[in-house]
Amino acid sequence: MDTRTFRNAMGKFATGVTVITTDIDGEVHGMTANAFMSVSLNPPLVLISIDEKAKMLSKIKKSGRFSVNILSEEQQEVSMLFAGQSSDKENVSFEKRNGSSVIRESLANIICTVYGSQIAGDHTLFIGEVEDVILRDGKPLAFYEGKYSRLTTPQLT
Repeated sequence: MDTRTFRNAMGKFATGVTVITTDIDGEVHGMTANAFMSVSLNPPLVLISIDEKAKMLSKIKKSGRFSVNILSEEQQEVSMLFAGQSSDKENVSFEKRNGSSVIRESLANIICTVYGSQIAGDHTLFIGEVEDVILRDGKPLAFYEGKYSRLTTPQLT
């Protein structure tokens, strides 16, 4: 199996879109990611996966904290900014919560301290213990086959 085939197969799994943020010396750093999952309810734990080449890796190691911002369908440009596909910073607004910067108007902001980490292949898996959660109503931004997408609700007749 070649890398492209594996990548295409993983693209068949539709995901939500998140931006992972952390604060270092008063500056907010972020990256778009869809490798995120819930791990445990008691204690509340989540997992993110960061490429060994990503700048965010050293930043999370240094801060010991991160936030997962689950984006709404109106926040595609925010995702593109933190994926390096845009430079329009005007569309991003942060707020502080428990000493962490989170993206305003996200469907959910999940504030974590690093509970543990594990190197797995060319990524580091960070498990975060959830300290706080902010929830809002709305529809999620989705990602499928390498493209942004929106969920549609079928009409029942």
